[in-house]
Amino acid sequence: MAIERVGVIGAGQMGAGIAHVAALAGKAVVLVDVDAALAEKGLAVVRKNLGRQVEKGKVTAEAAEAALARIAVSGDLAALADADLVVEAIVENEEVKRGLFSRLDALLQPGAILASNTSSISITRLAAATKRPESVIGMHFMNPVPVMQLVEVIRGIATSDGTTEAVVAAAKEMGKVPVECRDFPGFVSNRVLMPMINEAVFAVFEGVATPEAVDTIMKLGMNHPMGPLTLADFIGLDTCLAILNVLHRGLGDDKYRPCPLLVQMVDAGWVGRKAGRGFYRYSGPGGEKVAG
Repeated sequence: MAIERVGVIGAGQMGAGIAHVAALAGKAVVLVDVDAALAEKGLAVVRKNLGRQVEKGKVTAEAAEAALARIAVSGDLAALADADLVVEAIVENEEVKRGLFSRLDALLQPGAILASNTSSISITRLAAATKRPESVIGMHFMNPVPVMQLVEVIRGIATSDGTTEAVVAAAKEMGKVPVECRDFPGFVSNRVLMPMINEAVFAVFEGVATPEAVDTIMKLGMNHPMGPLTLADFIGLDTCLAILNVLHRGLGDDKYRPCPLLVQMVDAGWVGRKAGRGFYRYSGPGGEKVAG
């Protein structure tokens, strides 16, 4: 199945990034959020990031303009009716995602593929909310989407070979490296990453070291491009907590128990860069880290 028309639901950082790479790959894209104004904000992010790529010489101005022309925005799911592939990039909440998948199942044409950008939730359970489980799959893009090469491709228990082949081909067309894995809590990326982040939070919670010290040790000692606590702020501490809860419940092992400090910070609304405060302070929501 050739994928020419792509729908993206959720115009936040991830959804805008997915729309960006799909449009650059020549796909017709519809970017949908709960209202058209939010979708327009997502399109503005795409425009800004394409401009940066043009400035750096990674994309021609003509290619950027053509990509923007391929993106339509909407506040109505009905705008996705003709899509070959719809990628969901909304809140990391299973109940909300299942409700959305049920609605999309009734709306989309037969054979259309439903993909989730979930970072931890079972694809099999999401597929069970539809009458097309063979056409449901995970496409876990990495953040920031225009920069990061990996797409984790997660097959649910009923996902067909044809669906997987079509999604792998589409990811390659978007310039990504698709890597398949099985449908287990956290898949591979977050099953490995989140315990490291959680342990870094425990090191702060137990007074072993400051956030700056933890991050510097991991950067200089382990050659990580950024420290785990800086990364947690970038991902969002609320998202980290949600993934750890999925791992803890799904695998039943207390080694995935979220650190109490992480829980407390999320309760306080200190969820990282998008809130202006996490393990570090930022110059307004989504701003740069404040030095010192």
